[in-house]
Amino acid sequence: MSDALCAAILGVIEGLTEFLPVSSTGHMLLAMPALGIQPEIPPWPAFLFFIQIGAILSVVIYFWRDLWRQIFTMPFGGWSNHLLTKLVVATIPAAAIGIPFDDLVEEFLHGPVTVAITLIVGAVVMVLIELRYRRMEGPALKDITLKQAFLIGVAQCFAIIPGTSRSMATILGGLMVGLPAATAAEFSFLIAIPTICGAGILKLYKNWDQLNDGSVAVLGLGFSVSFVVALLVVAAFMSYIRKRSLIPFAIYRVILGIAVLAVVAFGGLAGPATAP
Repeated sequence: MSDALCAAILGVIEGLTEFLPVSSTGHMLLAMPALGIQPEIPPWPAFLFFIQIGAILSVVIYFWRDLWRQIFTMPFGGWSNHLLTKLVVATIPAAAIGIPFDDLVEEFLHGPVTVAITLIVGAVVMVLIELRYRRMEGPALKDITLKQAFLIGVAQCFAIIPGTSRSMATILGGLMVGLPAATAAEFSFLIAIPTICGAGILKLYKNWDQLNDGSVAVLGLGFSVSFVVALLVVAAFMSYIRKRSLIPFAIYRVILGIAVLAVVAFGGLAGPATAP
């Protein structure tokens, strides 16, 4: 299978899974061996992180009106109540933990069994929090406090464990601090902008020497496909979360976790997972 076709398929998978609470890592674990991809061989180490930036661009486009208004309008209360301040506060815990421990986690936890177990455990946690904290009404995005933003940022730190899902961690964190599901999802998507862009740029920098004209074309294709698919997913998920439960995603996580364990048992996943 050509690199271009693999890039397009992985772009679709990234766009579908980055913002749903189902773990893009688990899906990449199954997809890469099926496509014959060895994730440690260039251009794939850079590719798997760079296409996340394409997905993030979809968030900027989808929420651009709200982002424009809230970024360029000073709210009542000044900078302490500004969206940018809240995003910075929410990003601090992940930066403080993610940057120092990134290589350690990649070396010891990026394995299929870890991902499978985390998928299943995360599903149980999702159901428990959904049943205990779910609310349909509550604070809007502009009403999120700095304390709530920081605590959601702390919840995001759990996403350093492969298979957790960054969106799951932050949405559940939002529910636990009193946000309605739609507001929790929106804030989850917005804090992904600095978090994932930072991680993607860092990984791209680390793998810069692996890039050439051919790999740049592959990265560009994956980026573009990821952006288009993610834009559709963000729109659909925001409509879904306003009225429906996260429990179907928990069920799906269990199925995916079992699938990963089954593939491991039959020797289909011998190598480490390097997907974000």
